[in-house]
Amino acid sequence: MENIQSYVNQHKDRFLSELIELLKIPSISADSAYKKDVLSTAEAVKTQLEAAGCDLVEICETNGYPIVYGEKIIDKNLPTVLVYGHYDVQPPDPLELWTSPPFEPVIKPTELHPEGAIFARGACDDKGQMYMHVKAMEFMTNTNQLPCNVKFMIEGEEEVGSENLGDFVKANHEKLKNDVILISDTGMIAKDVPSITTGLRGLSYVEVEVTGPNRDLHSGLYGGAVANPINVLTKMIASLHDDNNHITIPGFYDKVEELSKEERAQMAKAPFSLENYKKALDIDAVYGEEGYTTNERNSIRPTLDVNGIWGGYIGEGAKTVIASKAYAKISMRLVPNQDWKEITDLFKSHFESIAPAGVKVKVTPHHGGQGYVTPIDSIGYQAASKAYSDTFGKTPIPQRSGGSIPIVALFEQELKSKTILMGFGLDSDAIHSPNEHFGVWNYLKGIETIPLFYKYFTELSK
Repeated sequence: MENIQSYVNQHKDRFLSELIELLKIPSISADSAYKKDVLSTAEAVKTQLEAAGCDLVEICETNGYPIVYGEKIIDKNLPTVLVYGHYDVQPPDPLELWTSPPFEPVIKPTELHPEGAIFARGACDDKGQMYMHVKAMEFMTNTNQLPCNVKFMIEGEEEVGSENLGDFVKANHEKLKNDVILISDTGMIAKDVPSITTGLRGLSYVEVEVTGPNRDLHSGLYGGAVANPINVLTKMIASLHDDNNHITIPGFYDKVEELSKEERAQMAKAPFSLENYKKALDIDAVYGEEGYTTNERNSIRPTLDVNGIWGGYIGEGAKTVIASKAYAKISMRLVPNQDWKEITDLFKSHFESIAPAGVKVKVTPHHGGQGYVTPIDSIGYQAASKAYSDTFGKTPIPQRSGGSIPIVALFEQELKSKTILMGFGLDSDAIHSPNEHFGVWNYLKGIETIPLFYKYFTELSK
């Protein structure tokens, strides 16, 4: 495409300032206290899609937060690309670990980003990556280089499970009809090693509650005589893995896809330094399922992790009690062929079965989604590969991700189209953590690369 680099260079300061304004809005979908901010963000996205050249933009109401839909149809005989992203963000806690306020974006250099990175909640996940598509759209319309039709579907509930997106998709097949879905909510191996995500893990998320006595008890008077829910819960959780870090839930691995030696060998070609990995996390050893490498453990193998655990007294000083209740939040990352609802049922049955006498157990499912694999011989993948090759000067590596985007499987089921995952973030960007950031170079490189996907997808579709 003509003048794409010069256009990005000419407008980069504006591209950054516009993103910074979007990042200032605390669109935390998990906390109802921020409802007005989430709705304000939807309006801001609508305004920017209009400015970028969409002919139709609308706020589509749901039973939760709205979906921003936009489109520009130039010729119904041409292919249509549907862009998906989300404008909601994770809670910023714990606030004391941020080096700058999470909703007061700043650009500062890092070891990996000497040119600067934008520090703010949502910088990489997903406001920054979503906004690359808006600015790519602006370039194509302003320079009359949009080669095909484009539609946008930007939601506000991704960080809480996209509960209402499924209903919207099912009710709007014609509105959302497309030839390929394009998402930037993933990452790449390194700044100098582009990659395309070809697989996502599924997810099952549950909360467990263990109840013992009908009230908190004095630990001196009752200790040793009554089951302590916190002690019981920790033992139950510990039993969910064996000595080889294999998950012990019966039936958990029945449908797990075992990759061939050849496929594992291809994965192993991706550059990876175990020492740098440990150094970046300030750990002296890695940990996980026996028989698999670090990159395999966090991508092609299922996992079970405690995301939060609480109960009893956690305030300052001492209070000697046996708590009446103890709680934990547990997530299971699943691989293709594992059905998240089936896994949730298996977990519930098993966890209830291992509860000792003296306590009652309640398992509450929250949300989940299926895993996904996209073929590397599709037109969409080939178009993405050519786009990265042009801007990075090297062919991208196909890579399976450990993360989950549950709606991707839903899109294929309902809209009958494949999804291409063109991520520009890095593992070090601290998404979901304090000090989340997104490299300025990565942000601008995404804006430069995305229009080329449209060009090559249109050409290959002929």
